[in-house]
Amino acid sequence: MKVKSILVTQPQPETEKSPYFDLAKKYKLKIDFRPFIHVEGVSALEFRKSKVNIPDYSAIILTSRSAVDHFFRLCQELRYTVPDDLKYFCISESTAYYLQKYITYRKRKIFFGKQTIRDLMDVIKKHKEENFLLPCSDIHKQDITNLLDQQKIKYSKAVFYRTVCSDLSDLANVNYDVLVFFSPYDIKSLFQNFPKFKQNKTRIAVFGATTLKAAEEAKLIVDIPAPTPQAPSMTMALEQYIAKANK
Repeated sequence: MKVKSILVTQPQPETEKSPYFDLAKKYKLKIDFRPFIHVEGVSALEFRKSKVNIPDYSAIILTSRSAVDHFFRLCQELRYTVPDDLKYFCISESTAYYLQKYITYRKRKIFFGKQTIRDLMDVIKKHKEENFLLPCSDIHKQDITNLLDQQKIKYSKAVFYRTVCSDLSDLANVNYDVLVFFSPYDIKSLFQNFPKFKQNKTRIAVFGATTLKAAEEAKLIVDIPAPTPQAPSMTMALEQYIAKANK
């Protein structure tokens, strides 16, 4: 069966240089973007119950833009003025530059890795004397805390925001040839919104081992897995499938 429409369960790319748009143009596809999950910040009242006192920490580890947003949001709600000498350790350069939304970048102590927590750990290890705070979601990867524990870094993690299922009721009568999932929580959202969902002729694309496992546990047939040696990205996996299906 030919592929004519795809729903990607992520926000629409901010620039037109995305390979998804190239794919749509090349194969004359309808590609829509719709996040199946989103984050919601915890309230100041909830945060106080965690008994984490932000002024106790001399450094903060920021793994995403959401972590940046919700750290400064909570500080404002708690009426806490972030000190100028707080040290920022960011997962990537783009996350570090995002801090400019809240602080005067050139006047702060900001460090960043290349893209992963392992890259950032090389920088963190040089500052073992700091007391680190790790703002995170209620759902987060254990590899971050595992590495911090292995290196005997003094830190505390605290939930600043939650990952929740989005309301997808407007998609109830909309059908796509391919659904593209990037996390187990996308799969959870699908069935939370549509408990009677039947795959039928819909092709399922998944990115990552944990997403693949969640799809299989939900009794979905995965037609397009990624990454693979032949297709390290989701768009490459989609194109390889579509090139055969649309002959």
